[in-house]
Amino acid sequence: MNSDMEKCTQEGVSRRNFLRTLGAASAAAAAFPAVAAYGQQTTASVATPTPTPRRGGMSDMGEMRQLPPDTVIISSNENPLGPAKVALSAIGDTALLGGRYHQEESMQTVKAFSSLFDLPVAAPGKPGYVGLFPGSGGPLDLALMSNIGPDKPLVYADPSYEQGPRAADAMGAAKFPVKLTPTYAHDVKAMLAAHPSPGAYYIVNPNNPTGTMTPREDIVWLLKNKPKGSVVIVDEAYFHFSNDESVIPLVADNPDLIVTRTFSKIYGMAGLRAGVVIAHPERLAAFSKVAPPARSLASISITSAAAARASLQDKDLVPTRRAINTGVREETIAFLTKQGYKIIPGSQANFFMVDVNRPGREFAQTMLKEKVAIGRSWAALPTYVRVTVGTKDEMSKFQTAFVKCMDMKPASSTALGASLYLPEMHHVPSELYRG
Repeated sequence: MNSDMEKCTQEGVSRRNFLRTLGAASAAAAAFPAVAAYGQQTTASVATPTPTPRRGGMSDMGEMRQLPPDTVIISSNENPLGPAKVALSAIGDTALLGGRYHQEESMQTVKAFSSLFDLPVAAPGKPGYVGLFPGSGGPLDLALMSNIGPDKPLVYADPSYEQGPRAADAMGAAKFPVKLTPTYAHDVKAMLAAHPSPGAYYIVNPNNPTGTMTPREDIVWLLKNKPKGSVVIVDEAYFHFSNDESVIPLVADNPDLIVTRTFSKIYGMAGLRAGVVIAHPERLAAFSKVAPPARSLASISITSAAAARASLQDKDLVPTRRAINTGVREETIAFLTKQGYKIIPGSQANFFMVDVNRPGREFAQTMLKEKVAIGRSWAALPTYVRVTVGTKDEMSKFQTAFVKCMDMKPASSTALGASLYLPEMHHVPSELYRG
């Protein structure tokens, strides 16, 4: 195991808190075997930390076969480091309170996040600017759906994350896709020209699937020049991997700006489900007009809330993990570039795109035969595949499989035309259904 990975998984652990967690777990061991197992696992992993295990993927309905257990899964932009040690300790502490409806954990997590950006915190008679949810998919849908409809179109980039156009379809809103700039940024001037009065502009930053950044000043320009009544929704799911400045500090002075963040990516909590939305109180209140039971969407578990707060308070976690991801990503891209393969430049995320000179889906199926699951292709970039940054070992296996598969002769166009519509044998995990 590399030293960077070891440093990251040990980073930020308070010995006092850690021992206190184990003490609480030990006291409940007889009644809660799972808690006892957690304590044993944590004790061992402090000395010899390992990346989180990857298991074969299975669809929600279970109609597709699992991937072989030794498959390298770099398809869904997960973080192989998993939750930080401080997050695991927080889970151990709060799990013992799981028999109660404990709202204090969520309130404290919202307060911790709000304090990072000097945003007002909710108090009696005073609504706040931050909403905590189980993941960012739900609040992103609510942000979109509360601002688009049959008379309020959606303007978005192409290619980009599909949740925007999916929400538009659900709400009967017209869709206006806009091509990315030559540097793969959102073309904000073209987005402004796409429609005179859209309900929302959707910006993913870094963009998924290209990993590229839209400059902050471009978003500021759009906010200043957009038509009255339109909102700008910025999805910062992968923002922690970049070195740019967030637009969250702009929310306080911009009632038409909504920003979403997730703990699934750099914080490694994809399976624990935690996300936030940042907006003016009236924008958050509008969520209930879309889904009256939206309150239930905000019912994050106390363990996830505690893990999220602990992760926020570990000041070394993000920069350490960003450095690890950047190092492995750039090392992999350098290898592919040296071999003569074409990469979309400028990724500041935990993924990148590479041109395979054939339909991307065909190539992904070929890679699966080598037990490497890579990401999807987009209609706007049909011969490119998206690759998630895994561990050094995983990327080494990817490199070997990639070169081998690229040396294979592509399927004939006739065979390919037929195969594109056949059901896949395996379900490849994807962030498309992050929830």
